[in-house]
Amino acid sequence: MRPVLILALALLLAWPMAVEAAVDRPLEDAALETRALRLHQEIRCLVCQGQSIGDSNAELAYDLRQLVRERLSAGDSDDAVLDYLHQRYGDFVLLEPPVNPGTYVLWFGPPLLLVIGGLMVFLYHRRNRRPAAAVPAPLSEAERRALDALVGEDKP
Repeated sequence: MRPVLILALALLLAWPMAVEAAVDRPLEDAALETRALRLHQEIRCLVCQGQSIGDSNAELAYDLRQLVRERLSAGDSDDAVLDYLHQRYGDFVLLEPPVNPGTYVLWFGPPLLLVIGGLMVFLYHRRNRRPAAAVPAPLSEAERRALDALVGEDKP
């Protein structure tokens, strides 16, 4: 019973330190913190991939947020911080990567696929279009009398 109690006590004492480790520490300078928060929204979380580091709870996102704050505190400009991360992690780290030959597929692929899909649907419907149903010509007087005679035979 004592080992369980000791383990529970140790976990209880270690829990606040674990929580403290994952909390962002904002910069004291409000202007620098504002710049850091703006940069956090421009940088992709490399773990989550669909979120910015400002929105992510991943440990790597936390580390990148701290790195951004450190670089800003050291006097780097916003562009210098983004360039540093871009050189280190490539185009993927930016939520809006630059338009260059390496990212043409990323920028122009979805609209191109949409145009190709629309063209395919258009051509499919054009090829499989049924001719409009022809309106039958009105019955002649002789045909009408013959029809009336046939219909009249069925009546009791």
